[in-house]
Amino acid sequence: MPVYLLDDRLAFPPPSHAEKGVLAVGGDMRPERLLLAYRMGIFPWYEEGAPILWHSPNPRCVLVLDKVHVSRSLRRVLRQAVYEVRYDTAFTRVIRACKEAERPGQDGTWITDEQEAAFVRLHELGFAHSVESWADGELQGGLYGVGLGRMFFGESMFSRRNDASKVALVTLAERLKQWGAWFLDSQVANPFTKSMGAENWPRKVFLQRLEEELEAPVLPGLWPARPAK
Repeated sequence: MPVYLLDDRLAFPPPSHAEKGVLAVGGDMRPERLLLAYRMGIFPWYEEGAPILWHSPNPRCVLVLDKVHVSRSLRRVLRQAVYEVRYDTAFTRVIRACKEAERPGQDGTWITDEQEAAFVRLHELGFAHSVESWADGELQGGLYGVGLGRMFFGESMFSRRNDASKVALVTLAERLKQWGAWFLDSQVANPFTKSMGAENWPRKVFLQRLEEELEAPVLPGLWPARPAK
C-alpha cells in the first residue's frame, strides 16, 4: 500500500492503509489536524529536519488500566508518598524535559521544535495534559499526552529520579479509571511500557475500542492541579 502525501485539506486516508505503520507524509501540525489524527488512531512521529510522518501501527501498544504492573518496590514508593503528583502545572517544562532526555539506543530526540510548539498549543486549548512527579520542590519526572473523551494518548515521559515517571503513570491510570476509562494508548511498545504491563492489540481492535471511548464527553479545560480528596 502507498504512503499518502497530504495537502492543506483537513483529511487523512483510512488508518488501515498504513503499511508497516506509516500512513502519510506532509500536512501540518495545526490543532485541528492533530485532533482529527488522534480521533482516527493516527499520530505524528518524525525527526527534526524531516517531513511530518503520520503513523498508525499494527499492532498498537496499550495499557489496560486494571493490568498495570506495580512492583512491590513501586508500591512502597507510592505508599511512602515519595512524590507529589500534580497535573497541568508545568506542561512546558515536562515536554521540554522529555525532549532533552537521553534514551538508550536513540541518537537525539523525535520531539521536534515544531511538535513541541504544537503540543503546547494543544495544552493551551485544554487537550494536551501533563502528569508531574514532584519532590523537594523540584520536578523529578512525568509524562504528557492528549486527552479526548475517555481516551488518553501517551506521548512521552522522563525521569530524573528513580520511579518518578512510573509514579506519574500509575497515578494517571488510577485517575483515568475513576473517570470510567479502561485503557490508554502507548502507541509503540518499548521496554518501559512492557515492564508496566503493556500489551499489543491488532489495529482493528484498537480502532474499535477507540471509537467507543471517544463517544464519552470530552473532559473540559485543564485538569485540576491535584486530585480531589
